[in-house]
Amino acid sequence: MNCADIDIITASYVPEGDEEIHATGFNYQNEDEKVTLSFPSTLQPGTGTLKIDFVGELNDKMKGFYRSKYTTPSGEVRYAAVTQFEATDARRAFPCWDEPAIKATFDISLVVPKDRVALSNMNVIDRKPYPDDENVVEVKFARTPVMSTYLVAFVVGEYDFVETRSKDGVCVRVYTPVGKAEQGKFALEVAAKTLPFYKDYFNVPYPLPKIDLIAIADFAAGAMENWGLVTYRETALLIDPKNSCSSSRQWVALVVGHELAHQWFGNLVTMEWWTHLWLNEGFASWIEYLCVDHCFPEYDIWTQFVSADYTRAQELDALDNSHPIEVSVGHPSEVDEIFDAISYSKGASVIRMLHDYIGDKDFKKGMNMYLTKFQQKNAATEDLWESLENASGKPIAAVMNTWTKQMGFPLIYVEAEQKEDDRLLRLSQRKFCASGPYVGEDCPQWMVPITISTSEDSSHAKMKILMDKPEMNVVLKDVKPDQWVKLNLGTVGFYRTQYSSAMLESLLPGIRDLSLPPVDRLGLQNDLFSLARAGIISTVEVLKVMEAFVNEPNYTVWSDLSCNLGILSTLLSHTDFYEEIQEFVKDVFSPIGERLGWDPKPGEGHLDALLRGLVLGKLGKAGHKATLEEARRRFKDHVEGKQILSADLRSPVYLTVLKHGDGTTLDIMLKLHKQADMQEEKNRIERVLGATLSPELIQKVLTFALSEEVRPQDTVSVIGGVAGGSKHGRKAAWKFIKDNWEELYNRYQGGFLISRLIKLSVEGFAVDKMAGEVKAFFESHPAPSAERTIQQCCENILLNAAWLKRDAESIHQYLLQRKASPPTA
Repeated sequence: MNCADIDIITASYVPEGDEEIHATGFNYQNEDEKVTLSFPSTLQPGTGTLKIDFVGELNDKMKGFYRSKYTTPSGEVRYAAVTQFEATDARRAFPCWDEPAIKATFDISLVVPKDRVALSNMNVIDRKPYPDDENVVEVKFARTPVMSTYLVAFVVGEYDFVETRSKDGVCVRVYTPVGKAEQGKFALEVAAKTLPFYKDYFNVPYPLPKIDLIAIADFAAGAMENWGLVTYRETALLIDPKNSCSSSRQWVALVVGHELAHQWFGNLVTMEWWTHLWLNEGFASWIEYLCVDHCFPEYDIWTQFVSADYTRAQELDALDNSHPIEVSVGHPSEVDEIFDAISYSKGASVIRMLHDYIGDKDFKKGMNMYLTKFQQKNAATEDLWESLENASGKPIAAVMNTWTKQMGFPLIYVEAEQKEDDRLLRLSQRKFCASGPYVGEDCPQWMVPITISTSEDSSHAKMKILMDKPEMNVVLKDVKPDQWVKLNLGTVGFYRTQYSSAMLESLLPGIRDLSLPPVDRLGLQNDLFSLARAGIISTVEVLKVMEAFVNEPNYTVWSDLSCNLGILSTLLSHTDFYEEIQEFVKDVFSPIGERLGWDPKPGEGHLDALLRGLVLGKLGKAGHKATLEEARRRFKDHVEGKQILSADLRSPVYLTVLKHGDGTTLDIMLKLHKQADMQEEKNRIERVLGATLSPELIQKVLTFALSEEVRPQDTVSVIGGVAGGSKHGRKAAWKFIKDNWEELYNRYQGGFLISRLIKLSVEGFAVDKMAGEVKAFFESHPAPSAERTIQQCCENILLNAAWLKRDAESIHQYLLQRKASPPTA
């Protein structure tokens, strides 16, 4: 059976109605995390009870059964004992058969100090004094349904809680650090709305009597969907009405929606093996948006999906070192590797495309068939396709296999010709590669659901087709010569589009006059940026398009634009005209900055708050004079306690004053960090520290990253912030990682935090020889769970270098010429 870091003291087997037989030997296979028990004679087939007495370690690795450090309100350091078993760490808590398809019921009892809270998957059925010690009690929980080991959980610690009942009568509690019950109310409200939403959507009731959501101090992931006891990082669960910013509320709503979806999709029906992990995660990553859209329609969350998940997945999936959504997984160490943007974000994007292709009604019907047929069992990807196929009558498996079994996605090239009153479109598909046009013999093909809209009605598809061959011609009836035609309405199809120059020309005014819907403006700009990065079109063309966004009101469109300008900015930090691109950023962002101002206007909502923070941060970072002066003034008032900054303005202000500040500024920030009572505020400060520019201050920040002041899981964002902050920061962060490799690696052994650390710190380089240096370092310092990430990073460095060689000169010329004759608004 599976067993890791556990010492067995005695073991015996009692066949039903027979004598106890004691095991005579325990053979540990540590490499495979297994133990074999030997008995004096052959055990006869039949049922019986295996009894094992063992000792394990309450470790500090944030996996298995581990301890989590926290400070009481009076400043005393204490520990809670918590679990994190996915993917393969239940075996660190008790010997078991630790695979998703081997399901069982669990009867759990915990013997704990009587002044501590003890929780598990199920409700408490008995609590009695422990015979040997009056300070200790035994807490017994109800028997669980049939479930996988990776979903078992128990927590012992000091917590407060808030509770409510959902309208279906499920008891919902949110557990918070002591004294912070108030901060659990927002998540409680979301959870209570979400459970009935899923019950109706799946048409299957929530199967347990209660659900607890709990904030854990040291936690590697964002959250974990343990059945009935969902664990979260504090920042993914706690919201303080005064000190939490709008983006934190939105993040908490999404994570709660994600984990609760798993209670059905993952817990009730579990994947057969880790190869199908994507199904769990991709599905939950899609439906969390559906659920937040239901709870908070004012978030316009589906537009945000495109910039947060869809474009991120396309960026990764265009690399030669990407991988298919379905990956065959052998050894447990390979599981950690696939908790990435392909499983989550591409998974969610292809499910969104599938949902659109099938239609909501049939999709729901298929989901219900799937959950009903496989409840308390295991299923594979094919099983879901079969249910959806039965519900919709469409060739789901044939279409979806092209998206999950092969990596990458297509670039659809389209050109148009007017034939009297009709528009003739010629479409062709090739694999999209980050390195430029696909060259090679057998180009993979996809079955692509394509929607086409025109300026006559930009929010509805004029035509829907399934493109199942390399080339297709389509006739759009009654399209006048002056109307534009656009592919991929709503940016739902997982492909990029390249228009002929005439078609593109006709679409651009739709950006200026906002007649193209926001998510289509975003998709168009993002496709062009990627085509430029791949060398298929020139970067200067894209800069011209970016200038057309001067009247843009939409937060998410700006957020994507800002992200792309950030990538370009990082690239140009390797040249001597970095200042010119900062001027360009100021020109693009200052009109919207002036319109928004610093203070919320009456009637503004969630998205205005997000946009203001984004724009001021961008202007402040680029050194926009008026923004910098105002940020310094407000920062001073904040620090002196005259006028506390609103939570939404803190990140942009902190970033601005640090980037253009000195050692005193950094000291003040570190002091604010120390005083912060809320993890969200600590994280907010940790993420911007890297903006500081002088070499000795950068060293100070890096040293701080590994100090006791920073929670282990947050060290990654401090170092990543330094690498992303400046050219010097990038070099310093890389050197710091190499110098402290052993400590960092031991801290995150396996786990996806090590991959994130590597990605954040090296992917901004743009010199060929750096790719060689990174590769060589990891050849002599292997990190098995990050192998694929390392290959992807090296590939990205080479792509950056090629992009710089190709376009730097023309970008420089364009920026100079723009300066000489500024564009007229």
